[in-house]
Amino acid sequence: QVELVESGGGSVQAGGSLRLSCKYSDLHYYVMAWFRQAPGKGSKGVARIYDLDGRNYLDDSVEGRFTITQDKAERMMYLQMNNLKPEDTAMYFCAAARNAVRGWRADDFEDWGQGTLVIVSS
Repeated sequence: QVELVESGGGSVQAGGSLRLSCKYSDLHYYVMAWFRQAPGKGSKGVARIYDLDGRNYLDDSVEGRFTITQDKAERMMYLQMNNLKPEDTAMYFCAAARNAVRGWRADDFEDWGQGTLVIVSS
């Protein structure tokens, strides 16, 4: 079982930045991702990155503002979030899958962290 531990959440004003980190314990994954769940809403994928070649995808809602990266040597994945908006307020989760995933389908990801809370005030 892969252990995933997120950190870096907090409270910022609109227009600010945060960097989320995800420490993982296993290298045998195919793709890793960040999902978020806003209050009263379902989970939504915002960024994913493929281990083999570093391909990454961002949801339209964060394109141009968020960047996903990884440091395999340190077993870390990051989500740099710039120009944050109140609608980015959510619990952010790190997720990992050992096999191919179907886009943003959360049930394709076997392992999840506990989440880190991001609050953006206007």
